Amino acid sequence: MPSSRSGLHVRASAEMREDRPLRLGMVGGGLGAFIGAVHRSAARLDNRFDLVAGALSDKPDEAQESARMLRIAPDRAYMTFEEMAEVESGRADGIDVVSIVTPNHLHFAIGKAFAEKGIHVICDKPLAVSLEQGRTLARIVDKVGIVFCVTHNYTGYPMVREARALVAAGELGSIRSVRVSYSQQWLTDALEQTDNRQAKWRQDPALGGPAGCIGDIGSHAYSLAAFVTGLELESVCAELTTFVSGRRVDDHAQVMLRYEGGARGLLWASQVAPGEDQNLELAVYGKFGGLVWRHEAPDRLTVTRYGDRPQILTRGGPGMSESAARASRLPAGLPEGYFECFANLYSDVSETIIAQIGGAPLSTTHFPSIEDGVKVLEFIDASLRSSHAGATWTRPT
Repeated sequence: MPSSRSGLHVRASAEMREDRPLRLGMVGGGLGAFIGAVHRSAARLDNRFDLVAGALSDKPDEAQESARMLRIAPDRAYMTFEEMAEVESGRADGIDVVSIVTPNHLHFAIGKAFAEKGIHVICDKPLAVSLEQGRTLARIVDKVGIVFCVTHNYTGYPMVREARALVAAGELGSIRSVRVSYSQQWLTDALEQTDNRQAKWRQDPALGGPAGCIGDIGSHAYSLAAFVTGLELESVCAELTTFVSGRRVDDHAQVMLRYEGGARGLLWASQVAPGEDQNLELAVYGKFGGLVWRHEAPDRLTVTRYGDRPQILTRGGPGMSESAARASRLPAGLPEGYFECFANLYSDVSETIIAQIGGAPLSTTHFPSIEDGVKVLEFIDASLRSSHAGATWTRPT
């Protein structure tokens, strides 16, 4: 059983083996919560987890009813995450890992409470609402030695992983430029002034944090580009705009990126783009060729070697990389999508935890780690500072 450098023990019962699912707890995600249902579906898809405990809402009646509907035993339906972390860490059959699916402002406190008890964490993005919080949490995770995943879920698509493998293998040559965009229409009007719960907390800086569009979907775009290319950020020049009157955070972002080594990038994100639902697109161009991946056709990856015709690679097709193949469940031609990419992160986390408990940590992992989560916060922080300074070139701190 591995122990942390602080002398605390990472939670690991003697019977934790590949022949039983990991015991999962959840904070947030009660009745009517979209992302909680997504996480639960992802956890079930490969039979790697059993949901056995939860603090599902800050409203007692809603928390109890949510637990009942999810068949969580009454004595493991908690009213606070603090109580849940304390009790579950002391049970012989306590949870192995917790999913955090609350509004952003709670991520740090919840992650800290469970990490300090040696419980592994799967946290919906962002890692925290400030860079200081993210770095503090990263230090705790490093000290205790737990597995910590931040669900920038688009990294779970097989053809995104194929793109990453192609770049890593040098198929495109040295990377010269990156273009990534993510556009939505759902906040074109002041939806936060209605009874829409998602819009209310996301547009409230006290709950969603100071970053609006750049933190909500711009972070996904940045994470996707970083995952595929492996490039490290040098500086940003960001213009963040709020188009809807009365809104307290940005709803549109355009950011130029300078990467270490000389590559350049452009990130464009908007939540006030009529006609767009979930339009995420990544293009990477190198010395020898380029590739394009679109979320609206996630099973396809277009790769073009300079001077040749474009080649469309399909998920499940011949010659896929190992990382893409292991993320695929269905034969070619049967589409996989949003739930499956989340499930790939959950399965990767379970394999990593089991390997750690067995004393043979995996040499590579495919899910975004807490270190990746901190890098996204560095990007958001630099973008906010750049925009506030009049779109000046700004380095991460």
